[in-house]
Amino acid sequence: MKTRRTLDVDGHDYDYFSLAAASEAGLGDISQLPFSLKVLLENLLRHEDGMSVTTTDIHAMASWLKDGRVDREISYRPARVLMQDFTGVPAIVDLAAMREAIQSLGKNPNIINPLSAVDLVIDHSVQVDHYGKNTAFKQNVDVEMSRNKERYEFLRWGQMAFDNFRVVPPGTGICHQVNLENLAQTIWTSKINGTTVAYPDTLVGTDSHTTMINGLAVLGWGVGGIEAEAAMLGQPVSMLIPEVIGFKLTGALRE
Repeated sequence: MKTRRTLDVDGHDYDYFSLAAASEAGLGDISQLPFSLKVLLENLLRHEDGMSVTTTDIHAMASWLKDGRVDREISYRPARVLMQDFTGVPAIVDLAAMREAIQSLGKNPNIINPLSAVDLVIDHSVQVDHYGKNTAFKQNVDVEMSRNKERYEFLRWGQMAFDNFRVVPPGTGICHQVNLENLAQTIWTSKINGTTVAYPDTLVGTDSHTTMINGLAVLGWGVGGIEAEAAMLGQPVSMLIPEVIGFKLTGALRE
């Protein structure tokens, strides 16, 4: 389905995958499709390859409008992966093990990198040893850095060694707060065959609170560590076309 179009913004060209073009190409009127499903539909259009994503998958997504549900599995590729230290450290260990295996075969270990952007926020391991004073925050961070020195040295190495991998140090905030305030981009761009492509920011995260990011109109939810690692390595997340529940909020807040 030929839906790739070009948008000019201040003299810069961005390719994108047009839902309007998809509608004209045979999907019909999809203007009433829920916003969350429009994001997933764009994801399918962008990754259509005739194998993991087919035209049938795309038409199935559009057919949701008929009865409000579709019993079909699709392949979803998030723009990025959010991890916290409990699940993220084993993932980096796995990447390091892959590099070691590649090197043992006489190949270049630097070819092993996350294919999707990964942010690892260190927040779950921080403990409170000092409290009730102005210096408590700094003291707790200092103790944490000393207590888990080897872990942080390993993560610092990982950030320098791997492409598409960033570490947010302890004391910055909980991962969901950091995700909302610093990491989310709403619109993501990347170079594909020399062309800049713009697409919605989407993610999976290794924590049930990942869904907080939907407050910024960024589609995201929590998954297990194995699914997150698969997404990190460019593998699609297999999922049923989700149920969408609408609600109407009326009234107004008091002055």
